Amino acid sequence: MRPSLVPSITSWSTSEVTVCRFTGPVIMRVAILQSDPQHRFVIGGIIERLNHVCIPFSDGLSMSKALSRSTVDMLILDWHSSGLSGLDLLKSMRSGIGERTPVMFASADGGESNVVRALSAGADNYVTHPVRSAEFGARVQALLRRAYPAKTAAVTEMGPYRFDSRQQSVTVRGQPVQLSGTQFRLALLFFSNVGRVLARDHIFAMVWGREFRESTRTIDSHVSRLRLALMIEPINHFRLQPVYKSGYRLLHLFGDTTDEACMHEEATV
Repeated sequence: MRPSLVPSITSWSTSEVTVCRFTGPVIMRVAILQSDPQHRFVIGGIIERLNHVCIPFSDGLSMSKALSRSTVDMLILDWHSSGLSGLDLLKSMRSGIGERTPVMFASADGGESNVVRALSAGADNYVTHPVRSAEFGARVQALLRRAYPAKTAAVTEMGPYRFDSRQQSVTVRGQPVQLSGTQFRLALLFFSNVGRVLARDHIFAMVWGREFRESTRTIDSHVSRLRLALMIEPINHFRLQPVYKSGYRLLHLFGDTTDEACMHEEATV
């Protein structure tokens, strides 16, 4: 049996939060905000069974602080929360992490006016407690597939690059390039998130499968080698740039005006 593309994770933590424990292949990072411990437990369990990294929060302020230093693939919010409400967080996150990151509400308050306000502010879905596990999981997966189609594809092709997740192989302009398992996971992570800033702890969790606790040049050295191995340069229409005090972003240099605009934000680390 071919090994998982991403190692198993048993825990991940910050000073505010400890990630749900699970085993199995890591697919996405999902941050959940639920003020009720039982609701947090139930939703966390669903996320774990989907083999995603689950990062739970009990109050909106802690989530806001954590996400100011990190990145996630999806948010599941509660309407009512101490510190910051789910609606306030939604508005803040939309302005900070853009429209791509899917946001779902799971709340005991299913009033029509609240649902309308959430959807109008940019939420992608709104469900009420008690959630039905299979249905809720299906909704999560559907939102993730829609937001990140490249991540769920067996074969990813972008410009001169072709990644085959089943064979863990990559070609550049039709020529095979030999990558280590770590290099392949790192490359696939970037090419599945073109134009998106990925925080260092996000990269570390997805590629190395363990907690990012301190400053390290491990990511920088691997990124440098990956640039050379895959010839990630303007001639191949891509650029891998450092983002000051955050992480890295892979830019598609042609045919995407949003990525071109991002070029002006580049700063060295």
